[in-house]
Amino acid sequence: QAQLVESGGGLVQAGGSLGLSCAVSGRTFERTGMGWFRQAPGRERNFVASITWIVGSTVYADSVKGRFTISRDRAKNTVYLQMNALKPEDTAVYYCAGLGVRGTWDYWGQGTQVTVSS
Repeated sequence: QAQLVESGGGLVQAGGSLGLSCAVSGRTFERTGMGWFRQAPGRERNFVASITWIVGSTVYADSVKGRFTISRDRAKNTVYLQMNALKPEDTAVYYCAGLGVRGTWDYWGQGTQVTVSS
């Protein structure tokens, strides 16, 4: 059974940077890919970025383009999210997710809190 474990969240001032990691065990997502989502208090969970596992093609939400970078280390079975130029509106719980073979986000981590102070 797949297990996704995020780390790296915390408190940072606006304009600062933070890096998140998501270590995967129990399976790989070589045939599909992985992504990051976030959920702010009282709001729905939204897509942030995704990456295909073999080719490394990336997709970003408009709100994070040019500031966030998703990457993966195939050998370590880990996906990363580097967040730069953070804004208070980036405050949320960040979740990593694995894409199932049916094209749905079937696997989820427990989430890590990111708080950006103004």
